[in-house]
Amino acid sequence: MAVIPVSVLEFLEALKENNTREWFATHKPDYQEQEQYLKEFYKEVEAGLNEHDIIEKIKIFRIHKDVRFSKDKTPYNTHRSVSFSRSGAHLRGGYYLRIAPGSSVVAGGFFAPQPSDLLRIRKEFEMDDTEIRDILNQRDFKKIYGGFDTSNQVKTAPKGFSKEHAAIDLIRNKNFVVRHELTDKEVLHPDFAQQVLSYFSLLRPLFDYMSDVLTTDLNGVSLLDQ
Repeated sequence: MAVIPVSVLEFLEALKENNTREWFATHKPDYQEQEQYLKEFYKEVEAGLNEHDIIEKIKIFRIHKDVRFSKDKTPYNTHRSVSFSRSGAHLRGGYYLRIAPGSSVVAGGFFAPQPSDLLRIRKEFEMDDTEIRDILNQRDFKKIYGGFDTSNQVKTAPKGFSKEHAAIDLIRNKNFVVRHELTDKEVLHPDFAQQVLSYFSLLRPLFDYMSDVLTTDLNGVSLLDQ
């Protein structure tokens, strides 16, 4: 079973303290060794997801930062992240994992959806928010994820929606993402891959619901056959 050794966290901690191109160049063999451990771990998670879902793409985010529009000009990310995208137009949503000393996270949902998808989701919530609230309030889901991240919302109401609507707390969101923080102890545990998969499995009702919303019109007619 693939595991994440403590050396992965130790490298990222050292990088945080020495975030320069010179240091990284000197320690590049160490970085490559840690990446191999992570890639093996990602493959195990992907295989586990594919037992009950269909993963179309796995994306390992670069360690090199894009600093063009950032005040922080340090050249490297001090975390390692991967996403697993579900397959095709009929299966929406994506799983996300970030590994970082003291700030690892599992997450999932719909980050920065296309304008047409964002409008469709908001219109669904406007018409009937019962099902999405049932999903968000399911005991295990709520215990792990709480609810949608509300850090990125419009101030009052999107154009065309009433700020007095009963579902405005949901409609205001620009993203529909949930997250759960992980301890270093969890990350280093031999069963961490299975733990990640258990957290990801809680996202399936949300993904299945959103997939149904985004592949039908407001009358429930499929858009995939058109």
